[in-house]
Amino acid sequence: MKLLIVDDEVNIRESLKMILEQEGYDIDCAENGLSAQRLLNNNKYNAGIFDLKMPGLNGLELLEWMKETGILLPVIMISAFGQVSDAVQALKSGALDYIVKPFDPDILIDKINLIREDFDRNTTITESLGNISPLMRKLEIRIARIAKSRSTVLITGESGVGKEVAAKEIHNLSINPNSPFIALNMGGLSDTLAESELFGYEQGAFTGANKLKKGMLELAGEGTLFLDEIGEMPLSLQVKLLRVLQEKAFRRVGGISDIKINSRLITATNKNLEEMVKEGTFREDLFYRLNVARITLPPLRDRLEDLQMLVNKLIDKLNIKMGLSIKTLSSRAWELLKGYTYPGNIRELENILERAMIFVDGTEIDVADLELPENIIGIVNDKVFKSNKTVKTLKESEKDLIIHALHRWEGNRSRAAEELGISRRTIINKINEYNLEE
Repeated sequence: MKLLIVDDEVNIRESLKMILEQEGYDIDCAENGLSAQRLLNNNKYNAGIFDLKMPGLNGLELLEWMKETGILLPVIMISAFGQVSDAVQALKSGALDYIVKPFDPDILIDKINLIREDFDRNTTITESLGNISPLMRKLEIRIARIAKSRSTVLITGESGVGKEVAAKEIHNLSINPNSPFIALNMGGLSDTLAESELFGYEQGAFTGANKLKKGMLELAGEGTLFLDEIGEMPLSLQVKLLRVLQEKAFRRVGGISDIKINSRLITATNKNLEEMVKEGTFREDLFYRLNVARITLPPLRDRLEDLQMLVNKLIDKLNIKMGLSIKTLSSRAWELLKGYTYPGNIRELENILERAMIFVDGTEIDVADLELPENIIGIVNDKVFKSNKTVKTLKESEKDLIIHALHRWEGNRSRAAEELGISRRTIINKINEYNLEE
């Protein structure tokens, strides 16, 4: 791991160089910020140790220049001037940490070792990610970092981008991967049912409460509680969740004593919570409690470089689920998939592949097996072609999509609606329209 030390005092530079080289680090030195610019332009470093006050270009100005030129580097700022304002300004400018001279060398070594551990972990993660897009590589590294903390996490993104998959990945990379992962979808739950599911209830708390029921908060234990569609949570319940986050305790419905919790909370939504706060439909104080670590998942149309990797993984998954041995897609089928925009994102891609695998003959999916909403038309090898399947009417296609979504979610209307990108009320109206109750 290579470090850059920038300090106008020669004795400081040489002392730090000697100490850190004994720890196994590769060290370059610069006597001011201008010299450091040259080295940064011509070399790659893993971390920097910058003096705050230097002639020509000081440490803060060097940090600003690095931001402007796109050089990303964890930097520890050191200074003989121990003013709080200096430390605050250094951290605002992008410094990772701030140490006042004179300091114990062991303190600096500990901080540099932490940077090295983070670097080694990210290198391992990056190597394990394989051939994925730069956008997703950066996102996976962020997920891995967040996973090691106990902070609450807010996952945002369109329907179908894989928010629950990301939540499970955070859980699996956490310090307690073998602890429970409990998921609760807030969409479509009444206030009373949502409260009972989340907090549980005591025996006799209300009519029909014949025995004690533990809620999701309690069942999560030392693990993770994932609340999907958090934007659907009623305001009355938002107040109670805020209290849980503040006090790390809750009461069952009808209970008289607090129950301590140590689970990690991850929430997700496809709504704009900031706008909901402005509209008064989501509590501002709760939003800030949830929005500690944030992950925004991109839509599939913005990461089509990952399409082949996703298709291969989904085919493997569906082969196991369906007892098949599909191996790949024809070149014409690949071209069709690559030309589609996937408004339903990864969930829609999985549905397309599952439908195709039901009807495929042999081990290769071809164009005739694919059913895409855009009239099943695509361009392959610069020629327009059309599937030889009979084109259904819009209503027939809509009805089939709803039937399949309901089957996939075992009749759960909220989940089916989420998959289709429509509201729960809309799917209920469509079920009545198409007489799908039985």
